[in-house]
Amino acid sequence: MKKTRNFVVGIDEVGRGPIAGPLAVGAVLLDKKHKKILRGIKDSKKLSPDAREKWHEKIKKHQEEGIIKYEVFFVNEKVIDKKGLSHSLKFAVSNCLKALGVDKKTEILLDGSLYAPDVYINQKTIIKGDEKEVVISAASIMAKVMRDKRMVSFSKKYPKYGFEKHKGYGTKAHYRAIKKHGLSKIHRKSFRNLRG
Repeated sequence: MKKTRNFVVGIDEVGRGPIAGPLAVGAVLLDKKHKKILRGIKDSKKLSPDAREKWHEKIKKHQEEGIIKYEVFFVNEKVIDKKGLSHSLKFAVSNCLKALGVDKKTEILLDGSLYAPDVYINQKTIIKGDEKEVVISAASIMAKVMRDKRMVSFSKKYPKYGFEKHKGYGTKAHYRAIKKHGLSKIHRKSFRNLRG
């Protein structure tokens, strides 16, 4: 990658809290001179599904144009159950950075409690980073939209649980479905509130 100092990476996760489905970590690599293409973007939680989808399509188009690069890495429930959330997050962050070919000196901005491997020497973790840095907001949107799509596809395989509505989060309707039908293969069986 040329002129490392000109680039910035934003990283965010989606799916830490759900009781079913994968964890998703999104990373967006941007040349700082193109930051204006993300003007008006917001944290995925503050956008309607339609607005998220529009940004998702826009970022995909920018990647096709070579202006932006993004990666979303999924960690499934089996790995989460076996290795835990902390390991799963580190694993996903590391894989996103490798997939993007990020140089160890590139500026990396991470949301909340996320950290990149120590080899990346110019990293900064920002509380509420998805509200403060557009490149983290973009990463949050890519992870959210792609995870939601995956949960909708799971709803066709496991139609009794309503994954298309709650996306695997522990809503009252979701817990009622578990009580009635038991756990599916994509439930996170290590989570305290799912242990018998």
